[in-house]
Amino acid sequence: MTPSDQLKLLARDLKNSFPRSPRETLGGFVLAARSLDKCRAQLAGTNGEYHFNCPMDRIFFDFTEIDADDFQEFVAIGTTDAEVGEWIAKHSEISARHEIVAWNNKMRCTRLCDLPSDLQVYMEDYCEKFVRKNRPVYVWFDVYDLEEQRL
Repeated sequence: MTPSDQLKLLARDLKNSFPRSPRETLGGFVLAARSLDKCRAQLAGTNGEYHFNCPMDRIFFDFTEIDADDFQEFVAIGTTDAEVGEWIAKHSEISARHEIVAWNNKMRCTRLCDLPSDLQVYMEDYCEKFVRKNRPVYVWFDVYDLEEQRL
């Protein structure tokens, strides 16, 4: 099986489904599994409205100091979740477990008002469009889990 075939088997069709929750971890990091889903889908041409290396992905890449292009290049060869998790652990500049856990918890607890002002403006419009009116948003990750019907 070629790397392209393997990639196509692993890629989610984000035109008809959703990437994983930002809460799910990969290589020990929140946001990473969702970034991987978007990366694979973009490479396979099944990303729909989702974009790899968006501001959300940038938060993960900036924290770990992983280059998004290097990540994408590794994913393009058809690597599994486990292989990508190992690659993240090897290439992340952050390896101390207490730092990763603290960052994960910070991300899980980040409220919309804690985001940079440009993202707050974006999220205000996004929530209006995609989150049901009667559903409260307590933290940033809720927006995606509500929209994608996990909550």
